[in-house]
Amino acid sequence: MEQQEFQTLLSFFKVLANESRLKILGILANRECSVEELAAILKLKEPTISHHLAKLKELNLVNMRPDGNTHLYQLNTEALQDISKEIFTPDKMASLVGDVEGEAWENKVLKNYIEGDGAPRRPEGERNFSASSIRIKEIPASRKKRLVILKWLANQFEVGINYPELQVNEIIKHYHPDCATWRRELIGSQLMHRENGVYWRLPKV
Repeated sequence: MEQQEFQTLLSFFKVLANESRLKILGILANRECSVEELAAILKLKEPTISHHLAKLKELNLVNMRPDGNTHLYQLNTEALQDISKEIFTPDKMASLVGDVEGEAWENKVLKNYIEGDGAPRRPEGERNFSASSIRIKEIPASRKKRLVILKWLANQFEVGINYPELQVNEIIKHYHPDCATWRRELIGSQLMHRENGVYWRLPKV
């Protein structure tokens, strides 16, 4: 779920987490009402009704039209339907925790397949790996799990640096002996690019 959609959803629940506002929407779903009428029906003061209507208008949930010297309010059914269609869907609701679940799962995969403390990033141009004891235990059979390891491995290369194949092999062998397979997988997963024996990491890994 996009941040803007998340904020809309959060605002929606905050605004409607009020008994009086829910009642106002219920009344306005049936007919137009003025502030004076709503105050009489709900037995609230007019300034209080105006405050609630202002909150509802922030989400575009009510429409207002002038009628002489007064204003009439009605439920904006179109806006309510739009929120329902765009945000209140199973996929959108599931995505509220998608990032959290995904990160936890990826961390578990890394923990299961990578030995050593932490996952250090190499300084630009650094080729001395002797201080690190990080190792990939094995190549995951699952494509989904393998992609997690591939992303981690790609992050051991710096963006904007061209690597000859011998150096790519050296870097990969520091973590796993089968550099040919990992090299092929990095290219196939579009995490790195190769041209004329030169490799470079693609951004957004």
